[in-house]
Amino acid sequence: MPGPLVGIVMGSDSDLPVMQKAANVLKEMGVPYEIDISSAHRLPDKTAEYARTARERGLAVIIAGAGMAAHLAGVIASHTTLPVIGVPLKSGALAGVDALYATVQMPPGIPVATVAIDGAENAAYLACEIISVANPDIARRLEEKRQQTREKLAEKSRKLKEEYGK
Repeated sequence: MPGPLVGIVMGSDSDLPVMQKAANVLKEMGVPYEIDISSAHRLPDKTAEYARTARERGLAVIIAGAGMAAHLAGVIASHTTLPVIGVPLKSGALAGVDALYATVQMPPGIPVATVAIDGAENAAYLACEIISVANPDIARRLEEKRQQTREKLAEKSRKLKEEYGK
């Protein structure tokens, strides 16, 4: 079994219920991952080291979830050239809007791909798409998942029409 290809990092264990959704998608897609807590503000040295050593550890993508000021994805992106996907988490007085702005508003040269507030599942699917560029097995699994989704929706549509008329 190869080492992890995706790193999932969150600022606090309170972020786990949302970030677990990313882990679930990666597991379903057969993509090995690692998961850790590393706060940009409370563990800055650990966060920088995690990012600086990610490529040599075999990671291809990092998913970083944080709420409030949400600097985790940006700090990680500043220490690696690997793709970083930010997941702004719903928290605080602004219900995640502050985290969204902090994650998406990065300076030129330090990009962070950003998904919706609490969008950990899409972060994982995006990570899989990035990996699929060089991995035909992951590309096939993604297409199979999309086909399953289309089939489920078509079935729901059929049942709706059946119940409520054409």
